Amino acid sequence: MPKMKAAIFVEPGRIVLDEKPIPDIGPLGALVRITTTTICGTDVHILKGEYPVARGLTIGHEPVGVIEKLGSAVQGYREGQRVIAGAITPSGHSAACLCGCHSQDGAGTKHGWKPLGGWRFGNTIDGCQAEYVLVPDAMANLAPVPDGLSDEQVLMCPDIMSTGFSSAESGRIRIGDTVAVFAQGPIGLCATAGARLMGATSIIAVESVPARMEMARRIGADHVVDFTEADPVEEIRRLTDGRGVDVSIEALGRQETFEASLRVLRPGGTLSSLGVYSGDLRIPLDGFLAGLGDHTIRTTLCPGGKERMRRLMEVIASGRVDTRPLVTHRFKLDQIEEAYELFGHQRDGVLKVAVTP
Repeated sequence: MPKMKAAIFVEPGRIVLDEKPIPDIGPLGALVRITTTTICGTDVHILKGEYPVARGLTIGHEPVGVIEKLGSAVQGYREGQRVIAGAITPSGHSAACLCGCHSQDGAGTKHGWKPLGGWRFGNTIDGCQAEYVLVPDAMANLAPVPDGLSDEQVLMCPDIMSTGFSSAESGRIRIGDTVAVFAQGPIGLCATAGARLMGATSIIAVESVPARMEMARRIGADHVVDFTEADPVEEIRRLTDGRGVDVSIEALGRQETFEASLRVLRPGGTLSSLGVYSGDLRIPLDGFLAGLGDHTIRTTLCPGGKERMRRLMEVIASGRVDTRPLVTHRFKLDQIEEAYELFGHQRDGVLKVAVTP
């Protein structure tokens, strides 16, 4: 049986490069040869054992590649075509999909409650930090890459860009809104860009790493608050003349940033939470105004599917957002363990890495 190289979860603390069989495909699937992928913060949660996955699973959920082989029932695509697939790969026909919540595909079935069911790559099936990946339900998930767009231009679409933009969409940002974005990692930066696209006219980014602060300004922030120099809650209240923000976006996944995101809201404001939390969250009584502040707290799992990917690539092609500067380091798949060490420890000013087989 033909083999391929893949980044495999062995146990908490160990993801290693090893060989696995190249996947077989069924009638509705597609085999995609990976040309570029990347490492996500969620992969680091998996590495640390903070998010459980099966031992032996191939990790990764952000594929850019070329169709190697199509299932017998797949129509509208051709072998050799450049494509991406979202980190979320909905079937298109589950109860969750038909209710318009594609990312929760598979939840609430007769086999039991299964939230996050739409996230399959590197979670419930083999992912794309490998030479090949099997894309399920190909006609619902494969999005052709427009001519003229490079791998690195579209690399953020499958997850980081989709997730960051979704925070702005879930927060229902309106023209003229003031928005605070806590943390300017890759997702937070895309949230900042998404808030600008949605019509926010005052965006306050909270960050302390100088390179990320500068990138936040470059991608759309009007103000950047260094939380090591000033209390971000007090500073945001000052910047808004005591009014608070219409929408706050939490893009880190920590108790302290969640609380701060709640405390800076105006009455009736919305907290859009993107962080992946590794422990129980507490809602502070003062920030929650004892439950009487008309606040909305929204959580979002990255939207997927081919139409979402098409729209994001249209944004890239239009020139309204350029995510290429987020790729700060490049590795071959053979160097994946080195890439994890760098990205997991956030060394050398890393934002995102591009990994090429």
